Amino acid sequence: MEHQLIGAIEAALGWSGVDELGKGFVRGSMDDPALVARILTPNRLLDIAMRRSLDRPQFRCFQKGEEVHPAIYYTDTVSPRGQSIPMVNMHSLGRLLGEGATLILDQANVFDPTMEVTCRALQWWSHERVQVNAYLTTNDASGFPLHWDDHDVVIIQLAGEKEWEVRGTSRRAPMYRDSDPNTTPSEEIVWAGMMKPGDVMHIPRGHWHQATRNGHGSGNSLHVTFGITKRTGAGWLAWLADWSREHEIFRHDLDRLHGSGTQALTDAAIQLIGERSPADFLAAYEQATTLPRHVPFLDILGPLDAVVCTTHFPPQIRENGETVDVVASGKKVTLTIKALTALRLLLSGRPVQLEQAAAVVGAEVAEVAEILVKEELCATLTPELSSGYTGLVTNAFS
Repeated sequence: MEHQLIGAIEAALGWSGVDELGKGFVRGSMDDPALVARILTPNRLLDIAMRRSLDRPQFRCFQKGEEVHPAIYYTDTVSPRGQSIPMVNMHSLGRLLGEGATLILDQANVFDPTMEVTCRALQWWSHERVQVNAYLTTNDASGFPLHWDDHDVVIIQLAGEKEWEVRGTSRRAPMYRDSDPNTTPSEEIVWAGMMKPGDVMHIPRGHWHQATRNGHGSGNSLHVTFGITKRTGAGWLAWLADWSREHEIFRHDLDRLHGSGTQALTDAAIQLIGERSPADFLAAYEQATTLPRHVPFLDILGPLDAVVCTTHFPPQIRENGETVDVVASGKKVTLTIKALTALRLLLSGRPVQLEQAAAVVGAEVAEVAEILVKEELCATLTPELSSGYTGLVTNAFS
């Protein structure tokens, strides 16, 4: 999937591709103000908070370095029949923002189609799961204190300004579950300065960092953080442990008294490592992801006019003589080889208008699209979903 934002990020950071991810701290700037405004605005973030029943920890508010109790800015909206739904009290939230506060919306991609499409494009690019968190800070409020993340992040400043400090690592490649708590910040300051609209920053896993508007008076700052969690050697070993259960030798009790069978167990472990490589683990990881959420297609609501591939990772298209297999999310769909051209179009990650597609690749594209939608590899392109692609991903015939 060709996504305008990915190209802009690569250009800003001086990257030539995904191989640069996680290798070192780097920052730069995008030169397209319209693209920056297209991603997310403060008012759009507040609109998301107003229209949805959000709850902690997905939606949080911080003031003076401490989390504000949800009771202060949440209220129960009661229907005429007495049904109670927790909603953000926008009046109370507005008061907090006027005083100076930081709002955090985790997984904004769940609620906003632009964020959804952008995360999907980053997943196709990185072959790793991606989520985006949004941070709105007003007046001279601070954000989180000095901390490190257990994943790589790409940060884009969308509105206003915020002061950052980025330090080196205290422990190489720290993990969420680790043998060392890694609680002592590094003294090495890698970069300190102001992020302005369009600025992009990549902070690799383990680098300490903090951001604040303290001392900057009135104003606001909005930035989004794309968290990209890469697979590790420890993850590969855990995956091997699951596969070990297929072999009887690993299912037997260990002999505490005599320790017999140790060499046989070691030999079996070496064989298992040889049978299932890290590359196998990475391929299996992509297939293990569940199919994403989407609006189901119902012909009673209207015809199938346009579709788009919504799998978390690019589907694999495998030619087998007279047939072709599509493999994604642990599912395999087999069609005749004459569907190949239509499949490549429909699984490109770009929106496809079926009437236009039929004029180019043939009328069978509609039948193939119906199959892919039924198998949930593609989704009907609703106006809401379409809005997530507008201006960021061109349709298949642009």
